[in-house]
Amino acid sequence: MMLLRFFAPLLLATTLSTSTWAYELLYTVEVDPDSKLAHVEITLSGEDIPSKLKLNLSSGRYRDLESKSPLEEKGASAIWRPEGERAELSYSFVINNQRKNGGYDSRITDDWAILRSDKLIAPISATSRGRSDARLKLVMPKGWSSALPYPEIEDNLYQLSDPKRRFVRPKGWMIVGEIGSRQDYIAGTDTRVSAPKGQDIRRQDVLAFLNWNLPELKKIFPLFPDHLLIVSGDDPMWRGGLSGTRSLFIHADRPLISGNRTSSMIHELVHVGTGIHGDEQSDWIVEGLAEFYSLEILRRTGGISEDRYQEAMDKLVHWGEEAPTLLVRRSSGPVTARAAGVISELDKEIRKASNGKAGIDDVARELASTRGEITLERFRKLSEQAAGRPVKTLAQENLTEKAQ
Repeated sequence: MMLLRFFAPLLLATTLSTSTWAYELLYTVEVDPDSKLAHVEITLSGEDIPSKLKLNLSSGRYRDLESKSPLEEKGASAIWRPEGERAELSYSFVINNQRKNGGYDSRITDDWAILRSDKLIAPISATSRGRSDARLKLVMPKGWSSALPYPEIEDNLYQLSDPKRRFVRPKGWMIVGEIGSRQDYIAGTDTRVSAPKGQDIRRQDVLAFLNWNLPELKKIFPLFPDHLLIVSGDDPMWRGGLSGTRSLFIHADRPLISGNRTSSMIHELVHVGTGIHGDEQSDWIVEGLAEFYSLEILRRTGGISEDRYQEAMDKLVHWGEEAPTLLVRRSSGPVTARAAGVISELDKEIRKASNGKAGIDDVARELASTRGEITLERFRKLSEQAAGRPVKTLAQENLTEKAQ
């Protein structure tokens, strides 16, 4: 068994709590670069395994489902009814996934694979009375290694955890293959930067950037994960940043600080720290907070001066004038720029109303404490609680068409 590095305290706590587990859950994943598939087997064992599991197959990337227990496929879902004290379900997962702009957000080559584990394992709802002891075992070509945002208890065997769920699935980014990694313990977070070998990835630069900025970010989000995996890769991977649970992907060409002085890295780290998503009209809050803090954190850590900070914020506000409303399903470009400006004004209003005793940090921290879906109504309520009075910044007319 390999050394447990920084994972010993968590593993000890997990071991001590085994009496609460009703059954064992093992995901065995064989990554096959020849077929471009991952062959997945889900094994349940114990006296009280779930009686029914419903798998969401709507992505169309799951093939050849098989089980000796009753299994019924209906359109975009499958119903599995495990029998006895041990049951298995297997399927194949299509790894390659190309976005509309041509870049890949999931990719396998002869030498490596980058993907999200919560795509690899189909979304599952389980009928069970107890909690699972869940692990993920990777089977790969000789010479390959792996990185996931979970404790590695043996070579390529990971202990999974999710306090909010009884039936635990892996979540977040993962990378396997001939990879290179750099690791550090930053402000209480075991941080790893991994990428395919041979690509121009400045892993140590990323760790230095995180040592500089992550402690400040964790002051706002004290529940920031104890483990963080940053995966990077070159073309044809998608040329941007994408956050996941305890992890994020960022393209090799993305600078740590952009020419407009925002940081895609910090933007995605805010998503990791908050764990929130908006309803049909609140994605601007999620993206606006991330874009606001991508500047604000750099200002607080001395990465940019006050003058440069204000210049950058003014440019975002100007760009945001192209967005007629914030209340859209997906926030990007001008909408996110306008949202960052609104967040900045809201911070000023809260600080003034509270005589400096509160600010947007208090609102963001409260949102992150519960994670999950947020609404404009809740955002407004938390902002008013921080300010101690109604806030004008979040008036409807300031979020939609500007008054004539």
